[in-house]
Amino acid sequence: MLALTGKEVAHELNIEPHQPGYGALGPPTLPRCRTPPRALSLHATDAASAGQFTEVGWGQGSKGAMTSRFAVLVVRPAGKQSLAAAQAAGGGRSQWDGVLPASTVLVEWPAGNEAPTDYWISNLPPDTPVADLLRWAKMRRCSNTTTANSSTARAWTTSRVPHLARLAPLRHPRHRRQAFLTLRRLDPKVHTSA
Repeated sequence: MLALTGKEVAHELNIEPHQPGYGALGPPTLPRCRTPPRALSLHATDAASAGQFTEVGWGQGSKGAMTSRFAVLVVRPAGKQSLAAAQAAGGGRSQWDGVLPASTVLVEWPAGNEAPTDYWISNLPPDTPVADLLRWAKMRRCSNTTTANSSTARAWTTSRVPHLARLAPLRHPRHRRQAFLTLRRLDPKVHTSA
């Protein structure tokens, strides 16, 4: 889970890329979406008007039960980093089909607030129970000291490091190195002779 702001942009899940005609000069043009991406806050507003927010509790606090309203959105993240990651995963610039990968976004909009307060993005499947997404998002919030506005948090996106999106927050370089070594041990890419 990765905390985001409502300013991050994304396309709807059902967006279809358009392949412009080739002008015969330079490299072929890339497939692109005809509509511009929208901010996650606008996607959340659409979800609220459609009644997709549900009340979910995640624990017992000193003042009683901790509850809020949450919605799960499935979107296609847009932006330079997402585009570069999608092109790399699709076999490079010339072989990419223009389809951005889908991501699951958990949105918190407490009752009585004018706008959503928190956003989390994940590469988990959209049918993951809201309670599980919420537990991971809140666990991340409690154990991570960086905020979504810091340069460290902005640098870690699920599109750039998709295999780390399911790991615990990696707020210290030592933790990142340990996670990297664990991944290398579990799935080594270079086989050495014994």
